[in-house]
Amino acid sequence: MNTQIEAAAAKLDGYDGLSSIKGGGARSAAVLLTSIGNVNDFDNADKPAAYLGIVPKASQSNETDNRGRITRRGDKLARTTLVQCTLIAIRCSGYLNSYYRRIKDRRGSGKAIIATARKLLAIIYDAFKNGLIFEDFPTFKIAGKSIVSGQSS
Repeated sequence: MNTQIEAAAAKLDGYDGLSSIKGGGARSAAVLLTSIGNVNDFDNADKPAAYLGIVPKASQSNETDNRGRITRRGDKLARTTLVQCTLIAIRCSGYLNSYYRRIKDRRGSGKAIIATARKLLAIIYDAFKNGLIFEDFPTFKIAGKSIVSGQSS
């Protein structure tokens, strides 16, 4: 079954870029690729985050502006997969680990994990949008050339 999933996922556009990011594998790449679909449907990296439901709820009325928990809209399996990939990427990457620790000290563990998942999703979005292959944070390569890519968020 795993080989069938991996073979089907390998045929999807963006599989090489997504499977090269630390924290993901063939199954997580398949879940994220099928749930996100065409990356060109999203204008910027914030749109897939809203699509997967990892953005805070906003309740606004006149002068009050309340921000709450994440919206949890979108595909639950994709959101769970993204969070699990984030937990692995935090351990494997000094870049994401330092980002996670900075937010954890201020806001707590749960919010730090979601914020780091959103950061990872921005990296995934950049890899999809620009056809990049991941080497190490924040370095990507295009057809054998290494470049340093600034993340969109």
